Amino acid sequence: MTGALPVLYSFRRCPYAMRARLALAVSGVKHEHREVVLRNKPAEMLAASPKGTVPVLVLPEGKVIDESLDIMRWALGQNDPAHWLPPEGEALDDMLALISVNDGAFKRNLDRYKYPNRYPLESGSDAHAFALTQRDLGARWLDELESRLEGGWLFGASACLADMATLPFVRQFAHTDADWFEAQPWPRLQAWLGRFEASELYMGVMGKYEAWESLSRD
Repeated sequence: MTGALPVLYSFRRCPYAMRARLALAVSGVKHEHREVVLRNKPAEMLAASPKGTVPVLVLPEGKVIDESLDIMRWALGQNDPAHWLPPEGEALDDMLALISVNDGAFKRNLDRYKYPNRYPLESGSDAHAFALTQRDLGARWLDELESRLEGGWLFGASACLADMATLPFVRQFAHTDADWFEAQPWPRLQAWLGRFEASELYMGVMGKYEAWESLSRD
């Protein structure tokens, strides 16, 4: 359809949706934003992506991209003015390997630290102690990130795909217990997160939207 825009189904606080919005924003790709209420997902989103998780990007020709990292790479493939992607043949595999750890083991620890009561079979009778154990496991990954941030960012002196794919999750971890996080020996990590949260890019993608109402609603 001539003039049609890509449609992004998103949820403001979801870190996966957040990183997709970051890449779309920095790329300047125009799109329609549809804010989703997760307990009442629109039929149009479920028709496009039956797994029912955000983000989902529906392109004008009908192609659906429903993995956040794939949305990031698609958007940056259209336009990458901030040079988040490395030059051809350089470091992309290293960036993707780092993001894989973030999305795997660290995300698992984060979920169990933030929401221990969702895992009763794992937490047993002491959800608080379980949460603290998961926090300590997640902190080991943050120790590694701290050591990588000597240049200010994960892969040198400027932000890249790896930074923007991981920062929303580190932010969620940090805000679970902000006092504890601020007391840790992570000056580089804390400064990295602080720069991100103070940036115009971050503030721009965290604006509040009214929930989008399905066109097929009775």
